[in-house]
Amino acid sequence: MSESFQKALWYQELPDHKVECRLCRHYCHISPSNTGRCGVRLNRDGTLYSLVAHKLIARHLDPIEKKPLYHFHPGSKSYSIATMGCNMTCMHCQNFEISQVIQDNNGSIKGDDVEPQEIVREAKSAKCKSIAYTYTEPTIFLETVFETARLAKEAGIKNCLITNGYITEKALQDIAPYIDAVNVDLKAYSDKFYIRFCGARLEPVLENIRAMIDLGIWVEVTTLLIPSLNDSLKEMEGIALFLAESSPDIPWHISRFKPNHQLRNLPATPIKLIRQCRKLGIEKGLRYVYSGNVPGDPGESTYCPKCGQTVIERFGYTLQHYKIRDGKCMICGHPIKGVGM
Repeated sequence: MSESFQKALWYQELPDHKVECRLCRHYCHISPSNTGRCGVRLNRDGTLYSLVAHKLIARHLDPIEKKPLYHFHPGSKSYSIATMGCNMTCMHCQNFEISQVIQDNNGSIKGDDVEPQEIVREAKSAKCKSIAYTYTEPTIFLETVFETARLAKEAGIKNCLITNGYITEKALQDIAPYIDAVNVDLKAYSDKFYIRFCGARLEPVLENIRAMIDLGIWVEVTTLLIPSLNDSLKEMEGIALFLAESSPDIPWHISRFKPNHQLRNLPATPIKLIRQCRKLGIEKGLRYVYSGNVPGDPGESTYCPKCGQTVIERFGYTLQHYKIRDGKCMICGHPIKGVGM
C-alpha cells in the first residue's frame, strides 16, 4: 500500500465489507475495491482509506483577498494548499484540471508527499497569518486538514476552509475548533441547478452556512453569476434574503463568470448585472456585498455601514487604503465586522 494511503476517519462499516463514508453529504456506500464519488476514498477489504492524505497537488503563497476573504486579517498572506479531487462535478469549475481529473495514465494520483509539520513550517517561515485549504475541495482531504490545522493552531497560525459547504454535520463539528474562517461557494439558489451542474443538492449547503455561523466560525460567501443559469434577480434576491436572515454581517462576493470548462459556450457576466445584484444585496439588508473578478470596480472596496465612507479600498487583491483601527471605522467609529480588522 502506498505511503500516501491513510485510514480514513468519518466512516461506518457495513455488512459484506461495504462502508458508508460520512465525510460529505453524499454519504457514499462503497463496495470493496471501489471509491466514493470523490474518487479519492477507497474501500479496501471493509476499511476506508484516503488516497490523497498529505499528497499535495498545489501549495502557494496567496493574499487572503484571493480566497476571497475580505474581512479576515485583510492584507495578510495565506499559505494555500490542495490535493486532487472533489465531491462535486461542477461544469464551470475553474480548477477542473486538479479537481476532476483524479488519476494519471499509470492509475496513480498526482501530488507531492508533504507532512503536516512541513506545511506548518513553511507557512510560518513565509510569515503567513493563515493556512488556507482551497483550490479543490478541502472536505475530501479533511484528514490532512485535521492534522495540519491542529498543528497550525499550536503554532499561532489561523486556518481557513474555502469550501463548497457539502461536509457532514459530524465532520464539521469535529473540525470546527481548529477552523477560524470559511468562504462557502453558494453556487445558486436552485436545487435544479445544483443537481444538473454540480451533482449535488442545495439544502445541505444552506444548512452548513447556518451551522458554521452557530459554531462561531467567521463566514463569507461567494456566488459565481453565470449568464442564463443562475443570474435571475429573483434567485439573487433569494440568496440575499437567506444570508441577511442568517447574519447581515456575512460578506457576500458576487463574482463574474468567464467561459470555462464545460460552459465555454456561455458569455462572461455583464459587469452591469454584477453591480445590479450587489445593490440588491445591500437593499435586502446585507452590510458588506462585493463585486468579484472585476478589478478596479468600486464594489471591491469595503464601506462603513453607518457613514458610507470607504474604509478599505481595493484593486484586485491589493489594498490601496485602510481606514480601520481596532475594528472600527476611523471616520465615525462604527464597528466593521470581521476578524483581525
